[in-house]
Formats: sequence, C-alpha cells, structure tokens
Amino acid sequence: MLLDVRDLNTYYGTSHVLQGMTLQVEQGELVALLGRNGMGKTTTMKSVMGLVKPRSGSVAFKGRDVTGWAPYRVAKAGIGYVPEERRIFPNLSVLENLAMGVKGGKIDTSNPDAWTVEKIFGHFPKLKERARQKGGHLSGGEQQMLTIGRALMARPKLLMLDEPSLGLAPILVKAIFSTIAEIKDRGVTILLVEQNARAALKVADRGYVLETGRVVLSGSAPELLQDERVRKAYLGER
Repeated sequence: MLLDVRDLNTYYGTSHVLQGMTLQVEQGELVALLGRNGMGKTTTMKSVMGLVKPRSGSVAFKGRDVTGWAPYRVAKAGIGYVPEERRIFPNLSVLENLAMGVKGGKIDTSNPDAWTVEKIFGHFPKLKERARQKGGHLSGGEQQMLTIGRALMARPKLLMLDEPSLGLAPILVKAIFSTIAEIKDRGVTILLVEQNARAALKVADRGYVLETGRVVLSGSAPELLQDERVRKAYLGER
C-alpha cells in the first residue's frame, strides 16, 4: 500500500470537515476523489500533505506514519501536490519555475526514470514554446501544465492533483487528461480530485465519492461510471 488514510477527522476551527475519512492508493494506481464542493476533497489532500493537521486518524505513506508532518517533510518523502490555485512563480520563466521543483537542485541524469526538462516538454509541447516566458504571462492552461511539470521534477512517488481542469476550455481539459493518463503510464501513482467526474473516471482505476467529509461510495472506475447514483449526481443523467 503506497498511501493509507485511516479515519481522519480534520477541523477548521469548530467546523468538522473530515469525518472519519478513509481511503487507500496502491502503487501505480490512478485514484479519483469525487464529490461536490465543500465535501472535503481538498481538505483530504491538505491533511495528507501536512497543510492542515487532523485531530485524529492516521496517514501512512510507504508504510510510514506521516500524520501531521510538516509539508516540506511530506514532499521530501515523495508526495507531490498540485493545488487548485496553481501557485506558479509569476516573475520566473518557465524554465526557472521547472528548476524550482528539482530536489536538491540537481537532476540525477543517470536515473532513466528521472524527470528532466526534456521529458516535461515532451508531455507539454506548449511549455517548450514558452520556455523563456515568465509564468505570469502564460494562459491558465499553460500555467496548469507548468504546475504539474514542476511537481514532476521532484520525482514524486505519489502525485496529488487538485482540480486540474478548473477554468480550462474543453479542448485544454481533453489535453490535460490525456497527459495525466500518460504520466500514470510512466509509473507515477496519482490521487486526483476533480469536478469533471466523467473525465476523471475515464482515466482512473478506482474512485471514491465523498459527502460531508466521509466516503459514501467506492469502486472501480467502470463500476462508478455505471452506478445510478453517480450517473444522476455527477454525470448529469436523469
């Protein structure tokens, strides 16, 4: 088990956001976390990443208890996080932004699995065209590509993506999900939070559905795509 989240209870002040949240992610999987806004999807990721500390429950990564660790320690352990806000460095170029993601400031070129700038550009050709441009001058879709690329430069064992298609035009949404599938095929394990349930489940192996901070439904992606509750609530079918 790569990621094992057990019975997390996380609060913002007196607001009980995660209420016994439990999920598992196996090595090599792409797992989708679905649910309406305010159900605890982002808080789950932030609790894993150490950005908020759960009051109870546990987060284990590669068999090691990382509950409540500082975010830099979680990142160093091998978890990459792409937040909904993207948070690129607007005054740095694309190349400089990518360099900020490199652990220890140096790429291990002897490792065939290492992520290099060339590999990132292979998945995101638009970034190669904009290599010298400042991040703040990129479109929303290009900024999303850059954020994912920067996270990959740290060679994460688990990549957590929070709403990667948010605010993007349909053609860019298709491109982003195609790239996410390619990244998964390269052996990167992915936990994906996404409002576009249909697109998420088409690339996912399994999924969880959250309501009020707890899992109410889980299963393989094909099972969830056929589930009547999912089809009505998240796929817009009657």
